[in-house]
Amino acid sequence: MRHEHILGGCTPTPLAHYLKALGILRLVAEQKDPEVAGYWTAEQFVLKTVLAWEELEFFFLEEYRPSPIVAPWNGGSGFYFQEEKLKAVEADTGKRTKTGVRNQATEATRTVDLFLVSKAVRLAFYREVLATSKKAVQEGGYLEAPKKEEKIRLVTMLRGQLPDASLYWCDAAILLGSQKADFPPLLGTGGNDGNLDFTNNFMQRLVELIDPDSGMPRPASANWLKGALSGQPTQGLVSRAIGQFFPGNAGGPNGTNGFVSNPLVNPWDYVLMLEGALFFAGSATRRMENPGHSALSCPFTVRMAEGGSGCLGAEQKARDEIWLPLWRLPANYAELQALFCEGRATVGRHSVRDGLDFARALSSYGVDRGIAAFQRYGFLMRSGKAYLATSLGKIPVRRVPEADLLTHLDRFDWLNRLRSFARSEQAPGRLRQLVRRLENAIFALTQLGGKQELQSILVLLGQVQQACALSAKGREAVPPVPLLGSDWALKADDQTHEFRIACALAGLDDMRRFLLPIKYDNGKYQWDPGNQHNLWMGSNLIHSLLRVLNHRLIEARRGSRDPGAIATPFSGFSQTDLPAVMAFLRAETDDTRIALLLNGLVNVRLPDSLQKRHALSTLPPSAYHVLKPLFMPERLLHDLAVLSPGVGISLPGEVISLLESGNTFQLERAVAIAWRRLRASGIRLPSHPGRPPSAINFDGPRLAAALMIPIAGREAQRMLVHYRPLAETAATSQE
Repeated sequence: MRHEHILGGCTPTPLAHYLKALGILRLVAEQKDPEVAGYWTAEQFVLKTVLAWEELEFFFLEEYRPSPIVAPWNGGSGFYFQEEKLKAVEADTGKRTKTGVRNQATEATRTVDLFLVSKAVRLAFYREVLATSKKAVQEGGYLEAPKKEEKIRLVTMLRGQLPDASLYWCDAAILLGSQKADFPPLLGTGGNDGNLDFTNNFMQRLVELIDPDSGMPRPASANWLKGALSGQPTQGLVSRAIGQFFPGNAGGPNGTNGFVSNPLVNPWDYVLMLEGALFFAGSATRRMENPGHSALSCPFTVRMAEGGSGCLGAEQKARDEIWLPLWRLPANYAELQALFCEGRATVGRHSVRDGLDFARALSSYGVDRGIAAFQRYGFLMRSGKAYLATSLGKIPVRRVPEADLLTHLDRFDWLNRLRSFARSEQAPGRLRQLVRRLENAIFALTQLGGKQELQSILVLLGQVQQACALSAKGREAVPPVPLLGSDWALKADDQTHEFRIACALAGLDDMRRFLLPIKYDNGKYQWDPGNQHNLWMGSNLIHSLLRVLNHRLIEARRGSRDPGAIATPFSGFSQTDLPAVMAFLRAETDDTRIALLLNGLVNVRLPDSLQKRHALSTLPPSAYHVLKPLFMPERLLHDLAVLSPGVGISLPGEVISLLESGNTFQLERAVAIAWRRLRASGIRLPSHPGRPPSAINFDGPRLAAALMIPIAGREAQRMLVHYRPLAETAATSQE
């Protein structure tokens, strides 16, 4: 019969309790029940085993054999004496005089000696490993903890002399490469954090739980074990350091009622926590993206990323971050060993490099199947110079199709180059802020998906690109945003007036070149500081559009002499409908949002059209009616039979000037000029009232900007249905 025990003391947070769950499963599998399995449910760990609850407690109290966790390379490990000090005090420093002789025992050395002379059978393997380690330290002539190359030499020597079963801790604490040693953040800097040595504290907690001579549990051990397994409040906790693993019990200012609290630790929590850390034995791997380079790796450990953390600033000191898997189906020890041994996620063909990549991998199922979520931890410097394992949230593993669009930002390694530059000292402060906001937006997209998240990224891409354009260092380090696929517009379309207008304006031929100092060369966009077309004025939509309009008209007129110039100022893709334009004309739209979306959408290869929407439609005012044909491509007017074949029509430059003035009299003149130009082009105008319509109560600059917005062919046909060439009208009358 198999029992399922809900371990209320084993939860995804804090880190100590997650590791405790792994430690319990590992120890039971190795020493008692090889078929034991475990899984996570309702924020608790469930242990599935043949052991009844009483048998499980008996195992840990009476039979559990501790793993030999030692770190002879650390100064506080118990293998090195302290330097002797005289009672005399130095006058200049006020400190006791040092003799240079290391002969003073410490609590750490006394703990090691206690284990070496212990008689308990369950500590026999521990004694063997300690004796071998101490002999290696003495043979190496180390009187104090070695540093740098000497530390690597000692670790290498120990790996050759210690039993294989004792090397898991060594692999979890230190990653030895061919040239250097790296330290996974889970265990600090090789099994210690500052002056706190995890291994010797592990031995001290064991002495509080188990009598080293008889091997029997101490009187308080059973009560502590019940609390560690069940999560119920326990009396008699000891005031000992727990390090980075349990920030809530680490003590310090504001840790309890009053000003300062002492750390409180359940010794079983500490012991089982470090037993669980052995799951994270690292390895040297050869990464796919760089076949010629071997890289050190640790399970589910990546570089720290600000995105999605909610607590990181540019000046925040942090180590790498770790993503801890939460699986919903029972998994045995061998299966979990394989999971943690592999311990990698991928984005496309590449292994993830940081937390943002990891979030992208989860949204595309780029991880091992069967994992429901990951608990994300960052190791942040929070308490003096000590680091604390800070929870950065639980991230579910689910498919988010919109996140696939992020691969477009990987073209030419653009996103990685941008983020690398933003971390450098050469990056302008505004660009750093924008990149951080972009990372947060990308992180949100991987979790939520949705149109608003895509729009947020588009807006930030536009702002980032403008910031890079203003920085010489930025242009040198980061190219323009790679052209994004049409799905960005299709999936971000929320069918609002603002989005439709921004799409229509961004779809004007070569519009990107009029907003940014860029050029298209060798199949990609490049910066072109000599380009004088970038006429955008921040978020002032109306003024910016009019500046762009005038420049497009000028370039279109010299198009025959300049092969790189646009042919017509008003041709393009993704036109909008009349309800959106009329809302803009009545100043009912959010101009700032249109401007922000426009700067993002110019980076998208826009589709011919967006999904048709149902919006309340009314015919535009007569002044717009008369002016709009001058702001439309001649090809469209021919297709609609508004212009006779072979007949052209052009926009007089003075019309724009008159509209820009904003003066009512000048607006009336602009409409009158357009009226005459339509008649001169052979277009039949309404017979009543037989004169140009009034332009009273119009905002001239806004009217000019509204006329610049392309409208769809079906909208133009409905608006111009009564406009016919005069020749066609005369022929109809004769018939």
